[in-house]
Amino acid sequence: MSRASFPHGFHWGAATASHQIEGAFREDGKGESIWDRFSHTPGRVQEGDTGDVACDSYHRIADDVALLRAMNLDSYRFSIAWPRILPEGAGAVNAAGVDYYRRLVDALLDAGIRPFPTLYHWDLPQALEDRGGWPERDTAGRFADYADACMRALGDRVDHWMIFNEPSIFTLMGYLAGIHAPGRRDLEAFLLATHTVNLAQAEAFRAMKAARADATIGTAFSMSPCEPAGDNEADAAAAERWHAFVNLWHLEPALRGRYPDAFTDGPPLERMGVRDGDMERVKAPLDFIGINLYMRARVAHSENAGWGIRAQPAGMGGDDGPRTDFGWEVWPKALYDMVMRVTRDYDTPVIEITENGCSYADGPDADGVIRDGRRIDFFRGFLSELARAIEDGADVRGYHAWTLLDNFEWAAGYSQRFGLTWVDFDDAKRPRTLKESGRWYAGVAAENGFET
Repeated sequence: MSRASFPHGFHWGAATASHQIEGAFREDGKGESIWDRFSHTPGRVQEGDTGDVACDSYHRIADDVALLRAMNLDSYRFSIAWPRILPEGAGAVNAAGVDYYRRLVDALLDAGIRPFPTLYHWDLPQALEDRGGWPERDTAGRFADYADACMRALGDRVDHWMIFNEPSIFTLMGYLAGIHAPGRRDLEAFLLATHTVNLAQAEAFRAMKAARADATIGTAFSMSPCEPAGDNEADAAAAERWHAFVNLWHLEPALRGRYPDAFTDGPPLERMGVRDGDMERVKAPLDFIGINLYMRARVAHSENAGWGIRAQPAGMGGDDGPRTDFGWEVWPKALYDMVMRVTRDYDTPVIEITENGCSYADGPDADGVIRDGRRIDFFRGFLSELARAIEDGADVRGYHAWTLLDNFEWAAGYSQRFGLTWVDFDDAKRPRTLKESGRWYAGVAAENGFET
């Protein structure tokens, strides 16, 4: 047997998102979010599920921190709900909302756990969507104001921050595919949204650094290594264009002040609402790159796909690995390939793995034990590949399993279970039970590695 080992000081953590776990959707002055509106619209979410209660984490800070401690974790990636801080998206700060996050941060610090908040994990205030949402350029300024408010409220006790979670996903799924909130299907709105988000990312970065210059700030990007589906030049070129679009569209502007070569005829700058001086404004020298990774992408050339990208990804990953209960291919080498690509292309940046996980429905057996061996196998495979990337020179500082708790899985409602902890959604008290995968992960964190 060999051993997968990690550097001294490596952060072991878990990740969550506000709308997926907090509940208390109308409590203590919180405003309506686009996901509140979307999930209450018939036909939008599986089984009509909503995040109204979710895991009830708003009332269960002590329970959630206890789970983190039970797994020996020293980093907790959570997100802040914009409408809990600014109920209308702008204006006066809601003191009760700030108090909730201050109590959460204080509990984490008391437990020796790094608070690692994300400013935006998809719950835009509905009031801002009513004024145009992310396609509306003014939203970038409102987001910068929100970022400043969060830094001033929590920056005395939080050192590490993320600006966005998966900007490529919430713009695509929310404004083009219409599968996620706010449920729009409008190519022009999507293109405008991508540029507004890049402006917002940079303006928030500057606002946060102005409030606290020594804060460590990055963004969590959804990434998948893009492989050609066939052994031909056309598919190879399509895979590179898809890589530019899905992996770099919000990273390249921040680090290099340019849009990558995703569109065969060049980026549609006019349709995106790009103005003179914008490419300087979108620059943000992020202190680290967060990588959320679940699968690889197999990409073929297609003349009619991708709105000018002419690339067609096939299914949910490739066809060679096993599938999770969500139908996603399990391909651990994807994490190695993606980390090494970012390491090579961006001169060995600091990287945090901000999400990686899997959905399996394994529930309690007759003894109340959740024997989710497939999840253990998943993490063992991906973490082995991550250790290999670190050995090969990648500067990876932490790993955050998705997710701490079974939760509200967006449009899939409660049908998918990604948690290291089982949550009984049929019980109003939302009791939690650590799964066997959580116990295995606790051992990895305690030993800073594992036998492969």
